[in-house]
Amino acid sequence: MASRREAVLQALRGIKHPEEDKDIIRLDMVKDLTVEDNRVSFTVVVKNPDSAFANQVQEACRRVLHEEVGRALEVDVEVDSEMIPLGDDVMVGDQSGEKQQTSGEDGIQNTIAVASGKGGVGKSTVAVNLAMALSEKGYSVALVDTDVYGPSIPKMMGLEEEKPKLSPEQKIIPLEKHGIKLLSMGFMIDPDQAVVWRGPMVSKAVKQFLGGVHWGDVEYMILDLPPGTGDVQLTVVQTIPLTGAVVVSTPQDMALADARKGKAMFDDVNVPVVGMVENMAYFSPPNRPDEKHYIFGKEGAKRLAQELDVPFLGEVPIEKKVRESGDEGTPIVQSAPDSLSARAFDAIADELVEQVALRNAEGDPTQKVEILYE
Repeated sequence: MASRREAVLQALRGIKHPEEDKDIIRLDMVKDLTVEDNRVSFTVVVKNPDSAFANQVQEACRRVLHEEVGRALEVDVEVDSEMIPLGDDVMVGDQSGEKQQTSGEDGIQNTIAVASGKGGVGKSTVAVNLAMALSEKGYSVALVDTDVYGPSIPKMMGLEEEKPKLSPEQKIIPLEKHGIKLLSMGFMIDPDQAVVWRGPMVSKAVKQFLGGVHWGDVEYMILDLPPGTGDVQLTVVQTIPLTGAVVVSTPQDMALADARKGKAMFDDVNVPVVGMVENMAYFSPPNRPDEKHYIFGKEGAKRLAQELDVPFLGEVPIEKKVRESGDEGTPIVQSAPDSLSARAFDAIADELVEQVALRNAEGDPTQKVEILYE
């Protein structure tokens, strides 16, 4: 049924909110989506139930689904402006169809953790280029480097000497490069200085990154997690509700064993894994681009994704330009958009958007995790 589900989403992308100038899937207004046989049902969550858009969207959904998916399709659409109590007599419109409130007036719509079970698989390279690809598709994007001990984002984004400023409200103002809002411990310390902190100090820093920053409105916040399953990962899931996680691995058995553990960690804290990426998948000689050499094994991450019932977002080849662009501070998606790797990241970003849309439409919003220690 995956093709029918995706066809429904694609059809509904044709309905735009007149005030936002964005479609109802991008605005995360479609909830409780079910697609079974020849029947589709869902709810459209609106801010103002008395608006002209709220009165018209139900029929618009039926029309576009019949035109683009099938005339015989049975379509059950409800329009809702769910109210949630704040006190005895105070009610506000539900924001579940729009933006998660993470810090003051900031609106973070989707939070995606990019993780790996082990280091050295190119997780930060994937996070940076994924953020870049989403930005170039027109999404508002933030990139947070939560690897306190070994931050990579300042170097890879060409901002090693820059320092963030504080707003009048004493919140950190993130730096910006290539249209992406950025924050990293690497911006706070001297590049040659080591961070020698115990776990509680690291957790405090990560919480400030996520809650003490003036982010503004962001459609995709990409969180570059450190390798492993330790303090930072637990702090993140306790601090913000993650939309989902992307697990990065190379094809070799050693990396795949740790990627499996990474998936298990997110299962334990009820965070859906919305995709797996295979990095360093193969090498193609520059003069023979159609020739592939599987140096670390063939399609290991793809097979693991199938085994774990996780969407496979795509594979990224080994290219010298990827390393060079990271060292130079310009992600390959921008520095060499026609390269094999840039095209791979572009396709992975498209697939991620699709999987996040399905996750948001079909599942309940992820909640912050409460972890109790005895």
